[in-house]
Amino acid sequence: MTNGHEAASTRLDTSRPHPARVYDWWLGGKDNYPVDEELGRKILAVDPAVRRGARANRRFMRKATRALAQAGVRQFLDIGTGIPTEPNLHQVAQGITPEARVVYADNDPIVLRHAEALLHGTAEGVTDYVHADVRDVDAILALASKSLDFDEPVALSLVALTHYLSEDVDVDDVYGLLKRYVDALAPGSHLVLSQVTPDLNPAAIEQAAALFRRSGTPFHPRAHAEFSRFFDGLELLEPGVLPVSEWRPEEEDLAAMAEGIVPVYAGVARKL
Repeated sequence: MTNGHEAASTRLDTSRPHPARVYDWWLGGKDNYPVDEELGRKILAVDPAVRRGARANRRFMRKATRALAQAGVRQFLDIGTGIPTEPNLHQVAQGITPEARVVYADNDPIVLRHAEALLHGTAEGVTDYVHADVRDVDAILALASKSLDFDEPVALSLVALTHYLSEDVDVDDVYGLLKRYVDALAPGSHLVLSQVTPDLNPAAIEQAAALFRRSGTPFHPRAHAEFSRFFDGLELLEPGVLPVSEWRPEEEDLAAMAEGIVPVYAGVARKL
């Protein structure tokens, strides 16, 4: 079953880079514009690990989704979906549990254009797309509730998104923003996060952050304690908060780690 809901502007702005499209360029995609490639190249020049980081984040999303689906989670809300890269979250979840219900949310009109690709789920399950900004908590929860039952556990994923939440909101409000989502979840739900950190390669991350900000994109790398704070009040799943490739590493992760450091933290926690 597929759906689709909109709650944000659908005007495509190609005059400034957008994180989803820069990320797409790093992953070798074609759904980006010269302004996105220009920023992507500049950041790659100061932080050669950025492509490894993008791939590591995708692997983390798949590992976390697979682990939660195998543990019995049947509902997933993925905010900051980005441009589709197979396998997408719903393909992982519904590959384990065909009746899984998945809602994606993003605010980039180019992701909206790909919603049809995101919505090819199983006949037994539900796959939906919400066009809305992460800051519009009420809209996302209201639209997602058309497909998800928030009285039952939901896995909430914000993979490689929280580092874009800065500057335009007070830092404490970023934690408050995520808390509003978590508060809306039933016990047994999970929070899945990854984000860039300055801890592992400070000089490169400082330069990359400056490039993002000059392009008009807020960027706020967080240290281990700052990132871990997102999980306050929740029960962290093993192995806790650590570099993204080290979260339950598989063969691809081990090969990636041999290539060098990826300055990204990841973690998954359960709401009691």
